[in-house]
Amino acid sequence: MYDVNELLIEAIHETKNLVMGEVFLVRELFYGYKWNRIPHKDRLLLGILFLNHVNKASGDLDAIEKTSSNQQKYKKMRTH
Repeated sequence: MYDVNELLIEAIHETKNLVMGEVFLVRELFYGYKWNRIPHKDRLLLGILFLNHVNKASGDLDAIEKTSSNQQKYKKMRTH
């Protein structure tokens, strides 16, 4: 079973590996097999928590447009 808060921390940590200007989805921060093993309800919650983190933190990530399948896209704005 996955702890969504631990997954959120893992996703936030993984954004440090992105380069400035890179556009990504939350699912792309995880290996495909790991993402597929996370229950759907937990993936939805993780997406909400990640968006809240981006909106509240004055960091280097911005929420941009959504995909045609209603998935939130993000952009790395600057590097550490």
